[in-house]
Amino acid sequence: MATTPNLHRRINDRPLYLLAAVIVPLVVLAGFARTYYLKGYFATPALPSVIVHIHGLVMTAWVVLFIVQVTLVAKRKTKLHQRLGILGACLAALVFIVGILTALYAAARVTSDPNSVNLNPPPLPFLIIPLGDMVAFAILIGTALYYRKRLDIHKRLMLVAAVNITVPAIARIPLSFITNGGPLAFFGVADLILLGFVAFDTIRHKRLHPAFVWSVAFVILFQPLRIVLAGTHAWTSFAAALVRLVQ
Repeated sequence: MATTPNLHRRINDRPLYLLAAVIVPLVVLAGFARTYYLKGYFATPALPSVIVHIHGLVMTAWVVLFIVQVTLVAKRKTKLHQRLGILGACLAALVFIVGILTALYAAARVTSDPNSVNLNPPPLPFLIIPLGDMVAFAILIGTALYYRKRLDIHKRLMLVAAVNITVPAIARIPLSFITNGGPLAFFGVADLILLGFVAFDTIRHKRLHPAFVWSVAFVILFQPLRIVLAGTHAWTSFAAALVRLVQ
């Protein structure tokens, strides 16, 4: 009898995570279709380096694994879900490492162009956006793995991490308000998706889960903090030092 309420809650959670397993890959596809997944149908330039190819493969593997893990839980195949969790931890580390390197190599490539001083946004201040995404991802995933035996916390942190990682894809969706809106637009869309999931969960459980409170607050507050720091001399100097490591 004691296990019945917990089982009921898990069943009720399925629609939320299955919805996330549909929305997250659709957002990624919408953002990277023109430049990666369906680039053969569009007149987009070739990928500039090997690291970008690797980044695309690693991120695709992460999204596929997210879908698989959600599906396994929905089908109550928790043992296989747990075994794949080891692979997920390794893949998450790879996402972080490759994501950092891709951002640094992209900034190095752009700054080596003599016309980069005229770019808007400038590459070194903008570098705080992708690097910050990776830092937030690492913190969320690391905390989710720490709480892997607290399923109610674990799965919510994994959901927040999955939405947070869609920011680069959202920034590339060819809609004018995103293209012209800059960080305010692509962060805003990601936040709306995230808050929609939180609202869905809160209404369903008739309470706002504490894991959502602090993780969503962290993600949202970290966004304007990066924008403020991006324009400082301290960040520009730090970013320039990081870029020199890969030049």
